[in-house]
Amino acid sequence: MADVVLEARHLHKKFRKGELYTSLRDLVPALAKRAVRGGLGKSEFWALKDVNFQVERGEAFGIVGHNGAGKSTLLKHLCGILVPTSGELIVKGRLSALIEVGAGFHPDLTGRDNIYLNGTILGMTRAEIRSKFDAIVEFSELADFLDTPVKRYSSGMYARLGFAVAAHVEPDVLVVDEVLAVGDASFQAKAIDRVTELVRQEIPVVVVSHQLESITALCTHALLLDRGRVMMDGTPAQCIAAYLHGAAVVGAPTAGDGAIRIEELRLSEDVVVSGSEIRVDLACQVRDNGWAEPECIRLRVRLAATGDAVFEAGSDQLGATLPVAGTFGLSFSLQMNVAPGICAPSRMRKRSANVTV
Repeated sequence: MADVVLEARHLHKKFRKGELYTSLRDLVPALAKRAVRGGLGKSEFWALKDVNFQVERGEAFGIVGHNGAGKSTLLKHLCGILVPTSGELIVKGRLSALIEVGAGFHPDLTGRDNIYLNGTILGMTRAEIRSKFDAIVEFSELADFLDTPVKRYSSGMYARLGFAVAAHVEPDVLVVDEVLAVGDASFQAKAIDRVTELVRQEIPVVVVSHQLESITALCTHALLLDRGRVMMDGTPAQCIAAYLHGAAVVGAPTAGDGAIRIEELRLSEDVVVSGSEIRVDLACQVRDNGWAEPECIRLRVRLAATGDAVFEAGSDQLGATLPVAGTFGLSFSLQMNVAPGICAPSRMRKRSANVTV
């Protein structure tokens, strides 16, 4: 039987738009206007709508979605900052959260003092903090700045110290929000290794990040949110592919003004393994009275996280002659010698086809 540590059951959260009225003179006209409009009108909106999921012990659970999808609202419910309008959220054991860089720090206190302050806020006893103090300092790599007020720390130093404390709480559930994207590359790698170690210890970890590579590398289970609703509950690859297909990764599809239009782009594999070979098939059409001879079709491979082009291939480079009328197909075979990440086709109707990896 599954050991469920974190569970959301029909979670709803409603917020009220508009102003806060502090006098009867302002409140009465506002109530009158709301009565005339009828019902809720536009004064209220649902940030979360019927959210359901389960996180089992030893599972890394990723949450993805666009800005405004409801990720932060959901995290605040997990941490007990917000109370749901309806539904329930069940957390078994102690939850440790790092949802904002420097949260729980006092700017005028030193790094040393803030370790004790932040650890206490996260539920550790003074004896626990003392026993893990050296490990926290070593992990943060801030021993030389331990007696400096944290108001003089950079944002990266804030993140390192905050993550170091949170990662040593030994919680029953750890919630991490975007902190894996803060700091230099070496610290990011260390943070990911620490999260992986916690998962191996069967401590469930909830990760929210726009760094899709982090979700792919860390998580075994994922949730895709859109405007407060669960659009998909499945594997990281499934949720990220759905997220990318709904995102304007390389701009909104347009027909363009070229003589040749790409009607469809297909990949031979839904999930592409780094180092493997894939085939990209294009269905193309030459516009009536279009002058197709000077046209070429290029296929670019971009990194999903940054949009940077990794490499490209084109019909002109390969010496392919394109038809001057009618419909035709074009296939590219690509050796995907790129770092592991996410590959998703961008179904565009324009002269230059783009594949995002």
